[in-house]
Amino acid sequence: MDRRKFCRTALAASVAAAIPLLPGCERKAPVATDAVTSVRGISLEGAELELERAAIRELGESLTGPVLLSNHAEYDNARKIWNGMHDRRPALIARCMNTEDVGNAVTFARERGLLTAVRGGGHSWPGKSVCDDGLMIDLSLMNTVAADPEAQRAHARGGALLNALDSAALEYGLITTAGVVSHTGVGGFTLGGGMGRLNRKYGLAIDNLRSAEIITADGVVRRVSEEQEPDLFWALRGGGGNFGVVTEFEFALHPFERKLFSGNIVWPVAQARDVLEFYGEWYLGLSDEMYVGPAMATGADGAGVILMEVVYNGDPAAGEKELEPLRKIGKPIDDTVAMQDYMIMQTQEDVAFGHGVRSYIKNGMVSEFTQGLVDMMIESFTNDPRLAMFTHTLGGAAKRVGELDTAFPHRNAETMVGVGGGWMDPADDESGIALSREWYYKLEPFMGGYYDNIDFDGDKAAGNYGPAYPRLSKIKAQYDPGNLFRLNSNIIPAA
Repeated sequence: MDRRKFCRTALAASVAAAIPLLPGCERKAPVATDAVTSVRGISLEGAELELERAAIRELGESLTGPVLLSNHAEYDNARKIWNGMHDRRPALIARCMNTEDVGNAVTFARERGLLTAVRGGGHSWPGKSVCDDGLMIDLSLMNTVAADPEAQRAHARGGALLNALDSAALEYGLITTAGVVSHTGVGGFTLGGGMGRLNRKYGLAIDNLRSAEIITADGVVRRVSEEQEPDLFWALRGGGGNFGVVTEFEFALHPFERKLFSGNIVWPVAQARDVLEFYGEWYLGLSDEMYVGPAMATGADGAGVILMEVVYNGDPAAGEKELEPLRKIGKPIDDTVAMQDYMIMQTQEDVAFGHGVRSYIKNGMVSEFTQGLVDMMIESFTNDPRLAMFTHTLGGAAKRVGELDTAFPHRNAETMVGVGGGWMDPADDESGIALSREWYYKLEPFMGGYYDNIDFDGDKAAGNYGPAYPRLSKIKAQYDPGNLFRLNSNIIPAA
């Protein structure tokens, strides 16, 4: 149908009401199709580029969604990502509505060697989902999730958030592993491995991934799975955003009772030794149904605390019995573990990690919860309300997948330990980062590798992926030989 004719249809009118920037229809603010001058850009190697007016207009006309220029009223809002520490200004923002839009944006960037960032949920801790002077491929409008209760599958589009994934599945009494902050994007979370409160029972998110639709650097749309292009599917499961833009994820779902035995137990930090020394032995015998891990933080009153987050995915009576020994340790000042809706736990971190917070974090994987680690956790504790140390318990089903069965490199880890914090005042950046690093580096000798999804400085991909790296590098060379997708924990294409 002719574009002008399309804009006159009732359907187009309704779409334009929701998204008034549809290229080719009437608009109140300038988008790419209105470009009157060339735009300064930056190449993959950092050289200055001129993005010509005609090329910008052509990109705008090729997309269903708008391509925003810096003088557009929505530009500043669109370029913002979750971590308020990052204030970057792309030359162009392609707000994609469908797979074809993504393919056209990828082709535009590849043909010009233009620095490219991919924004799903915008939760990249180091800010790699936005860039200065390059192209931001924005998937945030592609954000729906559909659950199929008969097939026990969920199909999440590339810009969907974890809250939408949880909610769509729970509607049918089903679930899959999702992360611990509900406004995180499904895409980045999954591609990095996908650790969540149910990973001991159901495995990581990548262990539940059944297929994906991806646009690789050549602009080709590929449906990948164990049967279709299995090497690329292997690489996606833990290799991050190195291989293309994933526009749809298909997950396996599992029967689930959304009201479950869960909550938090809190002790004064003075009791940390009793709690951690007990936990260091007790957790090794936990069932797959039990997820429990320690954190240390400073409360609003300035008092240090140690807490345990608990989620038991099974018979509540069995959960109470399994948790009972931990509840007998020391004298808790609070214990909220009871039968409650799963989404209470899934959203309890949303405010602390709310949009706009300025946040820095480092983490490392731990293969054994040793006495030395316990001692250093206590010694290194920093009494500062901006900072915290936390863990994410692995083991169980996540550990029973072979080390090289997926690209995720940390199957033998028992837990992840993270140190970091959040604040709102830019004046706190220097001291907050310095104190976070000081705390982390005291714990680092007990770690090996890091979880890329939540590390501010995670840029040592070769060492982190270990024996998986050579294969990842070869697959990268096959699907992205020019390293277009480099704003990530980057895998260098094999020569």
